[in-house]
Amino acid sequence: MRYREGQEPDPHYPYGKSTHIAMDFSMVLGIVIGLVLLWIGIRGKILWLKLWSIGLVVIALYILGRRYLF
Repeated sequence: MRYREGQEPDPHYPYGKSTHIAMDFSMVLGIVIGLVLLWIGIRGKILWLKLWSIGLVVIALYILGRRYLF
C-alpha cells in the first residue's frame, strides 16, 4: 500500500484493511472447518481428528479474541 509523501500509515491498520479482513475470514473459516471435522471425528471415533480439530478451533478463537477483545 502506498501513502502520499509525508502521510503516516494508520497505526491500527499498518498493512491495510484488506489484510485484516482476509485474516478474519481465514479464522472464521478455520472455526467452521474445525467444527465440521470435530463432528466427523466424533461420529467416526477418530481420536487424532478430534484433537486436531479442537486445536484448530481453539487457535482460531484465540487469534480472533486477541484482535477484537484486547
